[in-house]
Amino acid sequence: MSWKAGLSRYLPAMRFFACPESPSSTGVRNWYLKNYDEIKHLNPNFPMLMRTADNAMPAVTTELEWTVDHLLRFMLQTGRFRNPNGTIAEDRVEAAKAYLKTDWEKFHQSRLAAPGFDPERPNADQVNPHWREDTAITSKLAPYLAMKSDLDEQMAVIQGGPDKEYTRAMNALLMSQRVDLWCAGEKEVELAVQHLYKLGKLLNDRETFFPTFVKDFYPGVEDI
Repeated sequence: MSWKAGLSRYLPAMRFFACPESPSSTGVRNWYLKNYDEIKHLNPNFPMLMRTADNAMPAVTTELEWTVDHLLRFMLQTGRFRNPNGTIAEDRVEAAKAYLKTDWEKFHQSRLAAPGFDPERPNADQVNPHWREDTAITSKLAPYLAMKSDLDEQMAVIQGGPDKEYTRAMNALLMSQRVDLWCAGEKEVELAVQHLYKLGKLLNDRETFFPTFVKDFYPGVEDI
């Protein structure tokens, strides 16, 4: 039961898909009906949805907070940086490795080195269209501008692969948010939900909202 109580802590929602009549969806339907009340009792605000349609592929999905770092590690580990002739693209491999070595703490600190000005503010060019020519600003932002230029060059190389290499890898990673459950039994469905829960625990950083009527209990607490 402990992992079920943590679903809303690490996942924003969980969606089940099933055919209302097909035997291939029996495991998904039964698990959902047997566990819905318990999970909603433990996670009152957690969206746990069932979508049904004729001949639907039974599956369960959620949303995971993948980052560019996760994507690049995935591409490196699976050898997805390839030239048209099938050889490893060393230039994109090196660009990805360099991107992964970025000191993000330094990058974010240097971004705010000019008091009262944020170069990544959406309307920064409208508020101050000539800020790049203002030495009082650019001198303080010099480390940020240098790192930003390097990151842009690295990303241009990384995304420059043939056959939409970067986009295809992104789609492959996003598919890990879904587990197909064709003809799966209730045990397999539960293992799939646990798998998504563990991925959420690893990747997602959520701030759970508790309604006023939900209280945490611990020995000695008052006014409960």
